[in-house]
Amino acid sequence: MKDPLIKAVVFDMDGVLYDTEKVAYTCWKEEADRLGLSNIEYVHRGACGLNHTDGSAWLKKNYGQDFDAEGFMKRCGRNMQEKLRREGLPVKEGAREIVYWLKEKKIPSAICSSTVVPTIEDHLRQTGLDGCFNAVIGGNMVEHSKPKPDIYLKACQALNQDPSECIAVEDSPNGIRSAHAAGMLTVMVPDLIPPTEELTSLCFRVEPSLLTLLEYLKSRFGQ
Repeated sequence: MKDPLIKAVVFDMDGVLYDTEKVAYTCWKEEADRLGLSNIEYVHRGACGLNHTDGSAWLKKNYGQDFDAEGFMKRCGRNMQEKLRREGLPVKEGAREIVYWLKEKKIPSAICSSTVVPTIEDHLRQTGLDGCFNAVIGGNMVEHSKPKPDIYLKACQALNQDPSECIAVEDSPNGIRSAHAAGMLTVMVPDLIPPTEELTSLCFRVEPSLLTLLEYLKSRFGQ
């Protein structure tokens, strides 16, 4: 099969550019233990990639409609920010290299995250990646986030690119399903969740790291 045309690259943030999913899970686990909640690993994994609205609905689906999902997420978010302030924001291996290379080569790129835009922009400033992306799309910019395609379609529109010619770099099942539904060239770089047969079937490629993805892109662009 002929290699598809690639004109842009769109990144998820948590678990792809930043090693923050592990921090988030630790905070969810601590809060769940405090409240006596069961099955938190399953619930957290199912929430990966969801924006605030859908995350709240997912928590209520698992713990009942009377569950204080807003309070739970607020406490977890506050605890996570405190951990990151104390310990620093962990950048994934290869993140700076691939982002800087795309900028140098003038290949359009964007962030497409279920995290709200102010938090995304703060993370970028902290790690010296601000100004590297042509567009930043956050979960507060769409009603429903991943696994629906809306957020990725919005990112492609912001880049003025056809989704079929854009790579989406994802780590979570919800994100992979979202990018695939948008008609993008989905690449999984696994983080907490390993690739399954179903996820692999939705992907254009599965790469062990951002560094190997960078080598692939260099081979495709001849640079």
